[in-house]
Amino acid sequence: MYTVKMSTDTGYEALQLPYAEPTGYGLGKSGWVSFNPPEDRLPGIGQLKAWIEESYRAQAPRKLVKELDERL
Repeated sequence: MYTVKMSTDTGYEALQLPYAEPTGYGLGKSGWVSFNPPEDRLPGIGQLKAWIEESYRAQAPRKLVKELDERL
């Protein structure tokens, strides 16, 4: 299972996937989405990287996000 923090728009799109659901314990209300895809329906590596980066940017201190932007 994968759990990431998403923006409102991205989260809405992600929740349209049959294996996605708002994260439990009330975290879904704050934009957290959990994914539990079957092995034959794993998202592509590009999609996984995009979700992880968006989640990191939403949670990381601004200083670390700035450092990330400087590397890119």
